[in-house]
Amino acid sequence: MSNQIYAYQSIARATHEHGVDLMFGLMGDANLFMVDSFVRDFGGRFIPAAHEASSVLMALAHAHVSGKVSVATVNHGPALTNCTTALTEAARGNLPLVILAGDTPVDNPRHLQSIDQRELVKVTGAGFEQLRSAKTISEDVARAFYRAQVERRPIVLNMPADFMWQEVTHQTQVFDLHASPRGVAPGDNLDNAIGMIASARRPLILAGAGAVAAREEIIQLADRLEAPLATTLKAKGLFKSHPYNIDIFGTLSTPAAYDLIAQSDCIVCFGTALHDFTTDRGKLMKNKRVVQIDVEPVAIGGGLHPDAALVADAGLTAETILYWLEEAEVAPSGFTKELDIATLTKHPKPTETETEGFIGFVTALDRLEAALPQDRVLVTDGGRFMTEVWCRMSAPDPQSFVATVNFGSIGLGLQEAIGAGLAAQDRPVVMFTGDGGFMMGGINEFNTAVRLGLDLIVIVANDSAYGAEHIQFIDRKMDPSLTEFHWPSFAKTAKALGGEGVEVRSKSELEIAISALENRKGPLLIELRLDPHDVPRMRI
Repeated sequence: MSNQIYAYQSIARATHEHGVDLMFGLMGDANLFMVDSFVRDFGGRFIPAAHEASSVLMALAHAHVSGKVSVATVNHGPALTNCTTALTEAARGNLPLVILAGDTPVDNPRHLQSIDQRELVKVTGAGFEQLRSAKTISEDVARAFYRAQVERRPIVLNMPADFMWQEVTHQTQVFDLHASPRGVAPGDNLDNAIGMIASARRPLILAGAGAVAAREEIIQLADRLEAPLATTLKAKGLFKSHPYNIDIFGTLSTPAAYDLIAQSDCIVCFGTALHDFTTDRGKLMKNKRVVQIDVEPVAIGGGLHPDAALVADAGLTAETILYWLEEAEVAPSGFTKELDIATLTKHPKPTETETEGFIGFVTALDRLEAALPQDRVLVTDGGRFMTEVWCRMSAPDPQSFVATVNFGSIGLGLQEAIGAGLAAQDRPVVMFTGDGGFMMGGINEFNTAVRLGLDLIVIVANDSAYGAEHIQFIDRKMDPSLTEFHWPSFAKTAKALGGEGVEVRSKSELEIAISALENRKGPLLIELRLDPHDVPRMRI
């Protein structure tokens, strides 16, 4: 291709030069020619979504599972306003995305769809980069990709529609990534942290999403200390198969693990901002020393103020602490020798009423945990069902676990399941959603999964209600009928949208659904019909 090309071709070429071969989106007048060039001129693949927000969510999950910068594109005005919840979810998820967003023509300020897109993007927490002119395309695209990686958030590149057919001389521009792990500096902070860890008799190590890359270094430190290991929700699966892994820390712990955490005297926290649900609003951190390690200074002290703080890379810091423990010949704590891991990791099963026409939710989850493919990517939507899913369904590792928890929204799960499926095409994706979440967002994109031929298993927890609100009415002895809905059959809807669907109202029908797993040929939806009065409460 000649270096003298149209601006829309230059944007497509610059995107391709950043190693991008897959783009999610929905086309409009400001981005359609760019998408066409990305596919036809550069061999890229375009995944058309049914809704603009879906394209951002697909890219978000794709970035999480693939570990790469992912790209979505949308048009201007209402197309971008449709993305505000998705952009907020992505910004709080700390993952690198580039959103190629069209904008109305600069020379037409009275355009029907014109808004101040910079101000709109700012309120979501995403970054904003302006395409300054057709001549600066390569540099502006490169800066968007650079910022996405170093800031670890979505960057919206604003592309005015009237630039697209201007002729430009394309010059390749890819910025070097100036980001490297930071070791911990010697000094009082390090000495204090090591002193607290060395003197602990019941130390416990907690790892969050910011420490996922430091698994081996953290395990070596834990083994040396003889300290049990735990993770935040987002790092679920990080220490899977380790003999002293007590799984999720906080309100999602088993009762036995919760008591163990409460009895510990030092919590060493790697890569976690110590969210209220992780600490049970601070209760689990009382009367113990807290050492917090995070490469991001703003993560430290956000949830609670630690006794010692180290602004540094998790892996390098774990190695440094281990080195000084060895140098000082600090004896292991012996804490793990007291532990019964089987008891610490077993969630008690609630008593479920066997009501005709309904399946017990925990009964179904326990059976599905055994029956679903183990090499899965696990995706969860929001809703009152989710905490039991997090506690009872396993994921191979944190990269294979996608939870749409960053903004407290429902209706984001299926879109992210599609992005995850395209990043892990050799593995099945299992997605749990509620009836409200599926109607809000899943039904928009189930057919997209069908068209893509994804190996997707969707489990809809259908209690015919907005469950969190239903509980509040019940607790106050009020009529909950305003929270209840008579939805259509989701199993039949899945079939109408081109997939497969099975409705489950009993244990025998659950076995039929499990048999359908073995013969699935595309997206399969399993609808669990639940009694709204007999669904376990959220553990938050």
